[in-house]
Amino acid sequence: MENSTDPTTDGSDGDRDDSGRDDSGSRTAAQPEKTTDTATDTPAPAPTSTPDEPAPDKPTPAPDKPTPDKKSPHKQTPRSRTLRRTRRTLLVLALVLLLPLLAAETALRVNYTGDPAEGTRTRGQDAIWLGHAWVDGRKKDADIEALAARLRGTGIRDLYVHAGPLEHDGTLPASAYRGAGRLIPAVHRALPGVRVQAWLGDVLATESPDGLRLERAATRAAVVESTRAVLAAGFEGAHFDLEPLHSGDRDYLGLLDDLRALTHAHGAVLSVAAHQIDPLPAFHSVWGTLTGHPKWWSQAYFGEVARRVDQIAVMSYDTMQPSQSLYGGYVAQQTSLALEATPPTTGLLMGLPFFHENRFGHWDHAETVPAAVRGVRLGLSRTDADRLRFGVALYVDFAATEADWTAYREGWARTAPPE
Repeated sequence: MENSTDPTTDGSDGDRDDSGRDDSGSRTAAQPEKTTDTATDTPAPAPTSTPDEPAPDKPTPAPDKPTPDKKSPHKQTPRSRTLRRTRRTLLVLALVLLLPLLAAETALRVNYTGDPAEGTRTRGQDAIWLGHAWVDGRKKDADIEALAARLRGTGIRDLYVHAGPLEHDGTLPASAYRGAGRLIPAVHRALPGVRVQAWLGDVLATESPDGLRLERAATRAAVVESTRAVLAAGFEGAHFDLEPLHSGDRDYLGLLDDLRALTHAHGAVLSVAAHQIDPLPAFHSVWGTLTGHPKWWSQAYFGEVARRVDQIAVMSYDTMQPSQSLYGGYVAQQTSLALEATPPTTGLLMGLPFFHENRFGHWDHAETVPAAVRGVRLGLSRTDADRLRFGVALYVDFAATEADWTAYREGWARTAPPE
């Protein structure tokens, strides 16, 4: 707050002087003219006074008052100037950050408008993530039959069955997927043509001291050997989900090169779960600087990953969007960006949120399956409506509701619910 002082006052009293004259020097009418003797005038004795008592006919002088600082009400102190500069700086930063964000959100809302093109439906290339219960003995033959009934005719071709997680050193105990030998043949009997891939993953030590370290050659070699083991157990592919994986990570690209050589030698599929693409240019760098968690990949890096795998599934959820229209517009944008970066020889899948949470980054009322499906169809319509190697991936089976399945069937697969 700026400091201010009261105005100063004038201390003069304007009294006449002792001569009885006014300010003009003339005698006043009220003062009678003095008379004198013919002899020499004798002056009247001067009045006397004690040292403690002033003369009665002279005014007592007012005691000295300290003169207040004559500061202008608008004059700033160094502290106030610093505060004002700080406020201005924060305002400028807020505008720099918020204006592009507001413009981007407006564009997302516009991106959700319009009608999807005819034919933007399933191509029979869809996938679903399945929990660990399918290979650890909890799921029985009756569960496999129920799953087959639900998936039959929907366009789902790949099952990403959780067979991990990997140890931080890249190894994987065989006990983690001990039920694979029973699951895979049962799926083939119930759903001919559906592939069962081993879903492998771990937390990376990119933002904390604990986790898998891709920069270590021994760790990457162990991941390759773990993949060799799951292929030997009967899995028809390996699906990797390593997070948080920062854009530009060259060690990850080197690992993918080694994994592709291995999987292709076994006639198997290599697929990955991918981070979202920058919604604004270089947004991952800005967000990483502010939060320490870049989250997004550049479109160029996404393309480098896509060229090294057979399938790439975008985790197009946990988007921080507050409404269905903004979320659907965001998915439409992500679909277009991913189509632009993915070669037509690589299968591209867009994730659908088959789970329900409310936390920072994910609002259940906004990130819905109907909004995601519409966004996928809009992005596909505008960018590459005839792309054949394209589908959606449902995350995750154990959290899905009947409403999620209905929205997928009616919005994308156009099939009736199982009887």
